[in-house]
Amino acid sequence: MPELPDVEGFRRLLDSCARGRVVRRVDVRDTGVLHGIGARGLRDALKGRRFAEPERRGKWLLARTDGPTLLLHFGMTGLLLCADPDDPVEPHDRVLFTLDDDHRLHYRDQRKLRGLWLAHDESEVDRLLARQGPDALTVTRDDLAAALATRRGRLKTTLTDQSVLAGLGNLLADEILWRARLRPDRRARDLTPAELRRLHTQMRRTLRSALPTGRVPPRASWLTGHRDDPDPSCPRCGTPLRRTRLGGRGTVWCPRCQGDGD
Repeated sequence: MPELPDVEGFRRLLDSCARGRVVRRVDVRDTGVLHGIGARGLRDALKGRRFAEPERRGKWLLARTDGPTLLLHFGMTGLLLCADPDDPVEPHDRVLFTLDDDHRLHYRDQRKLRGLWLAHDESEVDRLLARQGPDALTVTRDDLAAALATRRGRLKTTLTDQSVLAGLGNLLADEILWRARLRPDRRARDLTPAELRRLHTQMRRTLRSALPTGRVPPRASWLTGHRDDPDPSCPRCGTPLRRTRLGGRGTVWCPRCQGDGD
């Protein structure tokens, strides 16, 4: 599932492949990924437009142009690729953008859970993103504390709620909580000031370490590097990891490092 580091990787790809380039052609191969606009409308709005510097907000990618803004969300299986003219088009390539240097941007998504939106001005961008919480990469400790203080839910579920905090998904939330030595099923509003400081510090460290890779890296020293092992153990203390489900999401944690809790 693409999370904040993945989308930041897509932002860098879009910047290197398309910034300053003109859209020569738009091929919509599956209208099921379009929201609020049809294939013809998308083609008419973007053909001849020049891509500007892209932005990332949480898990959203904003493909700015000298006109409207294309907003991309990658759901669980989405990808953005920069292809050469002779590269094959895959079955799950839903929308193709041919540029004036003949490179193509491929929006690829197997499950089609999210997709593409078009905003004609900044007010439409704000409307589409109005329900997002602060970005996990830049949120301050005080804003994080304020966001969690009123939440009755479990900590893992709260951190992955995009209206509370934008950008974290399943892998990042488990990794951050493991690093912060906090149980995923703690009540979000019950954290002490010291625990909040630890959570904020480890969130920033984890994200900054993951960003250069463009993914949540499965490193041997990370929980992420062991969660899919047949018999996973904690890379810090060697204790067998536990698996559970919170908010419908598979959750992995260490009962020793993260405490037995209540």
